[in-house]
Amino acid sequence: MYLILFLSVIASGTLVLFINISNKNLKLILSFTGAYLFAISVLHLIPEIYLSHTPNIGIYILIGFFAQILLEFLSEGIEHGHIHVHKKRHNHNAFPFAMMIGLSVHSFLEGMPLANLAIDSHSSLLTGIVMHNIPIAMALMTMLLQSKISKTKAMMLLIIFASITPLGTFTSYAIGENIIGNFSVYFDKIMAVVIGIFLHISTTILFESSENHRFNSIKFIIILLGAGFAILSIL
Repeated sequence: MYLILFLSVIASGTLVLFINISNKNLKLILSFTGAYLFAISVLHLIPEIYLSHTPNIGIYILIGFFAQILLEFLSEGIEHGHIHVHKKRHNHNAFPFAMMIGLSVHSFLEGMPLANLAIDSHSSLLTGIVMHNIPIAMALMTMLLQSKISKTKAMMLLIIFASITPLGTFTSYAIGENIIGNFSVYFDKIMAVVIGIFLHISTTILFESSENHRFNSIKFIIILLGAGFAILSIL
């Protein structure tokens, strides 16, 4: 599991070094992953978390939803394909450390519920996170290269980012095993926070206005395919 999380980010981010991923194609990839995240949240994750009967679990979903809004003040929306190249004086590009911090916190939180191997939705959750991280890695690498950062430094930063989600999983496992008394309730709350994050990310991707506010048939088909893939994963 840790290797899958790590290598999926490395592979997709490295792909940008060899293939030019257009903004249009990146948005289509995001549409597919956004639809998948939304569908597994509605079909699987939310029903499962409410069946746990943890008191006030919906509050933690709201916490995750609004926490993601706050994180995007740092990450600037790179989670859903927004790429911003920061400029300093004398036309030198600056690496946005705040963006990296916000993105890292987002990825760390997403990895935390994966430590609970007992949940029925574990495989769907793992697939969703991997699929979600692929376009993020592409967007991050694109932004780094546009910022005129050396390829070596860009790869080092990609490796750091690739390590964050597995680190969240490992940290959550250590906390659950050694610190928290009620292991299941702890994971229920963490899962609820991540569901809130998923709901914010997926709805932002899906309901962002299309160019010129026109209906985009290709995007709509991609969204249906993402949702359909989620349905197949729970059958």
